[in-house]
Amino acid sequence: MRARSLESPGKRAQADRRIYLVSRVLPFALCAASAQAQVRVASPDGRNEVTAEIHDGKLYYSLRRDGRALLLPSLLGFELRGAPPLRDGLHLVDTTRQAIDEMWTQPWGEVARVRDHHNELKVSVAETASTGRQFAVVFRLFNDGVGFRYEVPDQPSLKDFEITEELTEFALADNARAWWIVSNRPRLDRSEQLYSSSPVSVLDSVQTPLTLETRDGRTFIVIHEANLVDYARMNLRGPRMEGRTLHADLAPWADGIKVRGRTPFVTPWRTIQLAERATDLAPSVLGLNLNPPNVLPSTAWIKPMKYVGIWWGMHIGTMTWSSGPKHGATTANAKRYIDFAAANRLGGVLVEGWNVGWDGDWIQNRNAFSFTQAYPDYDLAAVARYAHEKGVKLIVHNETSGGIENYERQLDSAFALYHSLGLDAVKTGYVMDLTSEGHSHWGQYMVRHYRKVIETAAKYGIMLDVHEPVHDTGERRTYPNMMSREGARGQEYNAWGGEGGNPPEHETILFFTRLLDGPMDFTPGIFDILRERGTGSPRRPEDPRVRTTLAKQLALYVVLYSPLQMAADLPENYEHQPAFQFIRDVAVDWDTTRVLAGKIGDYVVVARRERNGQSWFIGAITDEEARSFDVPLSFLTPGRRYVAEIYADGPGANWLTNPLPVSISQRAVTATTRLHLVLAPGGGQAIRIRPAR
Repeated sequence: MRARSLESPGKRAQADRRIYLVSRVLPFALCAASAQAQVRVASPDGRNEVTAEIHDGKLYYSLRRDGRALLLPSLLGFELRGAPPLRDGLHLVDTTRQAIDEMWTQPWGEVARVRDHHNELKVSVAETASTGRQFAVVFRLFNDGVGFRYEVPDQPSLKDFEITEELTEFALADNARAWWIVSNRPRLDRSEQLYSSSPVSVLDSVQTPLTLETRDGRTFIVIHEANLVDYARMNLRGPRMEGRTLHADLAPWADGIKVRGRTPFVTPWRTIQLAERATDLAPSVLGLNLNPPNVLPSTAWIKPMKYVGIWWGMHIGTMTWSSGPKHGATTANAKRYIDFAAANRLGGVLVEGWNVGWDGDWIQNRNAFSFTQAYPDYDLAAVARYAHEKGVKLIVHNETSGGIENYERQLDSAFALYHSLGLDAVKTGYVMDLTSEGHSHWGQYMVRHYRKVIETAAKYGIMLDVHEPVHDTGERRTYPNMMSREGARGQEYNAWGGEGGNPPEHETILFFTRLLDGPMDFTPGIFDILRERGTGSPRRPEDPRVRTTLAKQLALYVVLYSPLQMAADLPENYEHQPAFQFIRDVAVDWDTTRVLAGKIGDYVVVARRERNGQSWFIGAITDEEARSFDVPLSFLTPGRRYVAEIYADGPGANWLTNPLPVSISQRAVTATTRLHLVLAPGGGQAIRIRPAR
């Protein structure tokens, strides 16, 4: 097996930042006066090449890798309300180039050190008409992909504008296979879906990241976006059986306008990640490198952690968010969870349902939520003090149900209260079809709101975990307090979701799709897989269940990355369970990540080294098929002795018929060892490799 590390080569003693201004090319050098103008830029290794060209007055780009066409000429431009499209009658004004090679350090992440090595080309164009409106497209080519964005300068002929359509195309040269979820469900902007796979030619409207594999299997392509700030989220409109071209499809305002802006203006980056193997796609730093550096004066207070929570009980019906005899968020229950966290080296406790507003139809009564007033049976200040005394963080829950104006009115006062109580972590939620103002989850209105919450949280020293979010576009580089988010179908669907819960292949697809855009709060760690030990809400035969083995639940802590990792089950279901030791031990912040094996929808094997430590962790998961792997441990330090603590599927384990057996063992290993991993159907294996004492 081939292991790959994201750590960049080279000595750190070398200069961390090198910027080379290569050239500025005047228009006459490219014959811009003619109807045809063409300019190219390549990645640092020369393998990826973008060509920007004007043809019949329109601007196009195309992409080749190793001389092979991946994207055919694809249109660029905009349609505007009340004005001609910014698309026609264009000529080249000039081009500028620069090359960047720098290293930077993440405060937390899948890797500690990141290399930003790219070549940039800026292509400035203008209309030949008397209006002479101008814009530029900036291309950045990395060895693993491309980012490009529009820049619209301040100009007399274009001030305030409304975009009705972004015309960006991705004209695929190949009818590639796509792994996708839809984006055009009426009045339901949700990412909580199961993935489908089909040729790109049959796609209608799909979400990003969109992962594609060319028909010959030589190239994987991922289309997404980066640095989404004051713009609408991009989905992709498919060819609908007419060719292979994907079109940018922006989420609208309630009135149908896609984006409102004023020059000068920049769009998010459109990103195209490239790899020969699926295992080379993850983890990705392309989007991070297209975001601005950290703006926070200090990140010392930002701490990745594991946590438990008053949460799963609501989903399986043993507790309620609302007040009453089964109310979960009581002072006594919160203290019980805090005691459990403190005793088991878990960093935090999430408490949902603590605040007034959950009674009745809380989705329809979205404006009834208070984010400072607790129910009478929950003393926020007392629980906060108790958590502090125990060395545990209290994670506050803010469900908005889409009442955005209600939330924003209280945002400062709520976060100020939490800060005054020493609370520095908040989980937000947006369970809704549309906002109370009629806006999409993903339109510019909500993008502005999500950014406002991130910035306000940073102001008060608060880490965020966002559920029902806009998708991750790398903003955690700029605001490292933006820790994790949901943005896909997670564990909760194993409590009440359709299709009987998440199928065994689900997590093996997530790793190569949703997880490519950033951390996911999947909430692994359910031990009562068949819900046999729960009380007060027995599982009926027709109810969903967790469709994995117990060992796979452990492996998900390594495979599905999040700096905030939940031990999602009820505390009593972990008691007297030897397998819970892995959750106590597993790290949540990493120095190095290596993807050892993987096939989309079939299996994943990942190794990660803990940050500021010497232990490695391996997670291996499979779909409904049993599999085995020989994993070389050549990533270990040569000459050093280690102990592998192995949590494997036990004898007869099977996700469907016998999900609970776990075999726990230890063995001595070195860098020359090859571990033989055996995974049951729907199973997994979790391994901690620590230096021998």
